[in-house]
Amino acid sequence: MPASGGAVPEHVAIIMDGNRRWAEARGLPVALGHKAGAEAVRRTIEACAAQGVGWLTLFAFSSENWLRPAEEVRALTGLLRLYLRSEVATLAKEGIRLRVIGDRARFGTDTMREIERAETVTAGGTRLNLNVALSYGARDEIVAAARAIARAAQAGTLDPESLDEAAFAGRLFTAGMPDPDLIIRTSGEQRLSNFLLWQAAYAEFVFQEVLWPDYGAEHLARALRDYGRRERRYGARTG
Repeated sequence: MPASGGAVPEHVAIIMDGNRRWAEARGLPVALGHKAGAEAVRRTIEACAAQGVGWLTLFAFSSENWLRPAEEVRALTGLLRLYLRSEVATLAKEGIRLRVIGDRARFGTDTMREIERAETVTAGGTRLNLNVALSYGARDEIVAAARAIARAAQAGTLDPESLDEAAFAGRLFTAGMPDPDLIIRTSGEQRLSNFLLWQAAYAEFVFQEVLWPDYGAEHLARALRDYGRRERRYGARTG
């Protein structure tokens, strides 16, 4: 029985916020906050699969995160490599397909190989599609799509008059994926922070006070119940 009490969203996207504050509140290094956040990722993946969510996109590392202190960036990228190595077999066993969206080249050759290996090993998963946004920024994504379209038009392989929303979306990192139905942000902040700006056009939003390392199945269930009570209109007026 879905915990939402109504329709279960096909695609849930989460802005995982609060690792740093969680660690600072406990007098711990920021790296331990990110490690605790990785445990919350594991719980949330399991909860989404159990609730029948088909797609889950996690905002793990933004393009702006490269501006953080070098020590924190090293901890984040090291944790990413560790996660890819340690979790891929479990993801494959549980029927979870992993894909990474974003500028993966910025992580270097070794990490890119780990990403590609994880995507290959989990490619047959059908229980849950897991997208992890790494070195991702929505404005960069949209600009890159516009550049690709401009090059195609200049080369004569694309008629600008034939370009529509679907064709534009096909140039984004999320090509072939459904747009998110529900976007959740933790830690009480209420902004998108350059996440899925194009794809979020008709998404529902839930902002939760919990810091990400404390996130679990009960928090997800609460967000799904909130979503299930809403009437989605996609811009259409009723009444």
